[in-house]
Amino acid sequence: MKVIIVGGGIGGLCTAIALQEIGIEAAVYEAATELKPVGAGVGLAANAIQGLERLGVAEEVISRGKQLTALVTFDEKDKVISNFDTKALSQKYGINNFVIHRADLHEVLYNHLQPGSLVLGKRCQGVSQEGDQVQVSFTDGTHATADLLIAADGINSVVRQQLLPQSQPRYAGYTCWRAVIDNPGVAINSMISAETWAPQGRIGIAPLQDGKIYWYVCMNAPERNEQMQQMTPAELSMHFASVHPPVQEVIAAAKPEQLIWNDIADLKPLKQFVFGRVVLLGDAAHATTPNMGQGACQAIEDAVVLGQCLKREPVLAVALANYEHRRIARTAKVIRLSRLLGEVSQWQSSMLGSVRNALFRLMPKFITQSQMEDLYRVDF
Repeated sequence: MKVIIVGGGIGGLCTAIALQEIGIEAAVYEAATELKPVGAGVGLAANAIQGLERLGVAEEVISRGKQLTALVTFDEKDKVISNFDTKALSQKYGINNFVIHRADLHEVLYNHLQPGSLVLGKRCQGVSQEGDQVQVSFTDGTHATADLLIAADGINSVVRQQLLPQSQPRYAGYTCWRAVIDNPGVAINSMISAETWAPQGRIGIAPLQDGKIYWYVCMNAPERNEQMQQMTPAELSMHFASVHPPVQEVIAAAKPEQLIWNDIADLKPLKQFVFGRVVLLGDAAHATTPNMGQGACQAIEDAVVLGQCLKREPVLAVALANYEHRRIARTAKVIRLSRLLGEVSQWQSSMLGSVRNALFRLMPKFITQSQMEDLYRVDF
């Protein structure tokens, strides 16, 4: 069987590895004209690491990133809202609370592709099906034909929008800046993933390898706001001037060209991922807000599950139906919970924020642990 994968992100590359491992010819068509070390940090939970183990790449990925031991949330005065020790879950489910530069993860995955299976400069324009073949057309006027097409082309998927024009990204109400910087000399806890909930917005700080720091900032704003898009590190730092240190210094240490800005959006959960010989995967199928750190994790799961389904079931239609059945409910739950968490954590009212923080402080740890274990118990 010959498979075309549209999109060379984490989901697309993982899927190519999964299919090539079981003897399926898989080619990845990527819109970018060259491979660049782009992106910021990405968090991988235990379910993602389990998936990478099944793809045979976990050891290399782990060597390029950093395992942390706790997820800690602070208020603007540096008082702890929640402190969840992730070591016990790591012992039970494998490496967890792991952070890596997205470019490093991408490089590891790329190096595991069969030579020549990634084709650059191919932006998808549309797909068509006829009989037992599916064809993809590209904006450069070329075409490619295969037995199966996997759309891993992100939240703005051309393929999904052709199949489901009504499925459009939903703005979450807040915008985000990210950067990876060299530590400017500030003291941070090198073993925790920290997030601060302030009336001005949210700030996340996570240490990476080699003294680098991954940080992000989320602020409520109108969609596609030009003023937000043009914010500089110095302006962002000033916006959080009244928040506990070293937030301001960490943000200000970024160079303007290091900032990555985008509005946060997700997709309303879909009821269908498979359309004949076209399959939606990753953000093209179930884009989620980043509040649970599960975007890349769920794409990795998709790749492993699809590979398993195709290996175990010789009838293609049945294999794809099995993939859809195993993925729809799980990914829909992540979308809903992540959106809810984002809404609550972005409250700007000081009074509502105080009530929220008090409730989170009172929340028994077993509730958080139960939610995490639900994610980490995968059906591989």
